[in-house]
Amino acid sequence: MEILIACAVVMLGAFVQTALGFGLAVVAAPILYFIDPYYVPAPITTCALVLSVFNVLSMRQQVSFRGLGNAVIGRVPGSLLGAALLLWIDKDWLALWIGLSVLLAVAVSMTSLRWQPTPGRMLLAGFMSGFMGTSSSIGGPPMALLWQHQEVNLIRANLSAFFVISCMMSLIVLAPIGQFGSRQIMLSLPLLPATYLGFVIARRSMKSIPHQQLRIASLALCALAGLAAVLSFWL
Repeated sequence: MEILIACAVVMLGAFVQTALGFGLAVVAAPILYFIDPYYVPAPITTCALVLSVFNVLSMRQQVSFRGLGNAVIGRVPGSLLGAALLLWIDKDWLALWIGLSVLLAVAVSMTSLRWQPTPGRMLLAGFMSGFMGTSSSIGGPPMALLWQHQEVNLIRANLSAFFVISCMMSLIVLAPIGQFGSRQIMLSLPLLPATYLGFVIARRSMKSIPHQQLRIASLALCALAGLAAVLSFWL
């Protein structure tokens, strides 16, 4: 039953990320952490990597690596700092960090700020994405903040390209500290078909579901999951 719930949550997260450009970990991390803390961050990051590859291949004509270089450079020290946090933080505090990361993602998505993706901001966003992504698997919000007012297909394609690189970085950093081994790989395997199914459903239905309605429903779901994770720290 726990595996089925985990697969359903990942499928929903994959659907949201394919439709919006990010969101798999935002939707899945708080719930999967309650099921088994070992789902965070490596198994979710593995699913995000596979999903990002699917999305890049399906939207390869819109992918442009211009401007992503600084974000990738910033991602390196951010990933190392995120791994260091995992060595220091205990499970209760990690649940709080995941919940706060999700609520930050919701706040980022709701903001009306129009920040242009300048080289300096891309460097900072890459750093924060690395720190949050490696420690909690939720690395999308910093990049989404800079890209959110760009054309929708451009957001989906280029965030996916960035996530392919960033997820690989996170997994490479997590392996030496014991956060990406045989146990995490075994937890990841049942989630991969669910990831692909969420991707397929999203690709077939994106045009029939109004983007704004999907965005609002996703934000509401993420806010509830984030609040539950934060409250679990105090209860």
